[in-house]
Amino acid sequence: MSPKKLKKLLKLRKNLDKLDNSFIKLVKKRTQLVKKVLKLKEYKNQIVDKKRIKVILNEIKKKSIRNNIDPRITNKIWSNMIKAYIEYEKRNFKRK
Repeated sequence: MSPKKLKKLLKLRKNLDKLDNSFIKLVKKRTQLVKKVLKLKEYKNQIVDKKRIKVILNEIKKKSIRNNIDPRITNKIWSNMIKAYIEYEKRNFKRK
């Protein structure tokens, strides 16, 4: 790789790192909201709402297409995020 390309690559990676830091802050905010939602749930079977998950993924697909983003990427990201939060809720569910 030429020095010029390497310099560009390093700059792009630095920008990606900054973006990742922004994602971390968003994940923290999302986790705080999920904790509040979990406190409202009375039964463990309320954790997974398949209907809501389907709606979310359909909306993400539409938004991805509108924003010219490959919907396979966003579907994978959101599906994994949803799974991770379901696992989190199951681990942290406390019977009332």
